Amino acid sequence: MTSILLASASQRRYDWLCSFLTDDESKIESRPLISPEPAPSKGIDVRVQTETTCIAKANAAAIEMAISGASQDLVIVADTLVEDPEDPLVAMGKPGDVVSATAMLLRLSGRRHRVWSSTALLWSPNRSREGTEVLHGGWSADIWTESAIVEFDDLSEDTLADLLLSESWVGKAGAYDLAGEAGANANLVEGAEVTVLGFAPAAIDALLEVLS
Repeated sequence: MTSILLASASQRRYDWLCSFLTDDESKIESRPLISPEPAPSKGIDVRVQTETTCIAKANAAAIEMAISGASQDLVIVADTLVEDPEDPLVAMGKPGDVVSATAMLLRLSGRRHRVWSSTALLWSPNRSREGTEVLHGGWSADIWTESAIVEFDDLSEDTLADLLLSESWVGKAGAYDLAGEAGANANLVEGAEVTVLGFAPAAIDALLEVLS
């Protein structure tokens, strides 16, 4: 049995991964990294920002795994950022409060935007497979970054108020959850839904290949 750690605080990512990996050959646990999450950079493509943050998370995860002596075979880290509809160099991360959530939803209202997700699979020193990124303590990683396009309806005042009161924006890049409350007001135009939910599809394909 392959022991997998999802190093993330995202319940959505964990629920999706558990529902996707329904075989009896893998055991999935989830817990957030102890290290603080890096803030998005400025002035560079959001794709690069997303991948850079994912690499930082992978390095933090490797250090934490080596220090704790954890026994997992595989660790998954991921990062998702929403690209500002008007500026590809501006990223929308997780809103810190209802004011910033309101500003993000108003900016996305009636527009299309691109969502970037970067996912790293970290290979344990005890596994024969080695990734392209060399990390701490003998860990290594492979990293994939992909995007999807989402279009929002024009949000009425009532709809906006409902989304904010539901608190479905908490912990979500761009202040919305496509698989939750915002799903009635947003549509996937291009790419895979899993990209918007928090994983690069190619990383999931690689994970399935490892587990098969």
